[in-house]
Amino acid sequence: GALGANTTAVHNTAIGFGTLAANTTGGNNTAVGKGALDANTTATSNTAMGIDALGANTTGLNNVAVGNDALDANTTGSNSTAIGLQALTSQTTGTFNTAVGMFAGKNLTTGQYNTFIGTGTIAGTGNFGAGDLMTTGSKNTFLGGYNGNQNSLDLRTSSNHIVLSDGDGNPRQV
Repeated sequence: GALGANTTAVHNTAIGFGTLAANTTGGNNTAVGKGALDANTTATSNTAMGIDALGANTTGLNNVAVGNDALDANTTGSNSTAIGLQALTSQTTGTFNTAVGMFAGKNLTTGQYNTFIGTGTIAGTGNFGAGDLMTTGSKNTFLGGYNGNQNSLDLRTSSNHIVLSDGDGNPRQV
């Protein structure tokens, strides 16, 4: 099923069950892993590595997703980079977002120009990623383990913030 619907697209690489399966005319794409870029139809210049990475993408351009479920819900969002398990997994139409770390930016759907770097832990609750509770905010930068709503600082839908935090998510500078 890899590149099964391809008609005139060129310069694509598809490795894995169902990779680039719906692609018809989108070129310059690379998909590695079951279901990677499987809904892509006409989008170009995407790179997806990992199970279901960029799996819902149809027309979003210039995205990079590395890690299982990275940018999995993205449909038309462009110019985003997600590296790590479920990084930016909920983004649908957001643009120019960067997330590095397991669960980084996990719940962001439509925000843009955000940067999330880091993974942390909260005792008794397991792992979380930098900004993983953000949903719609834009132009934020989170470095460290701050998840978007910790220690009386709720930025889940806010914009234009810079948060430097430790690995436990404690904001040290805002």
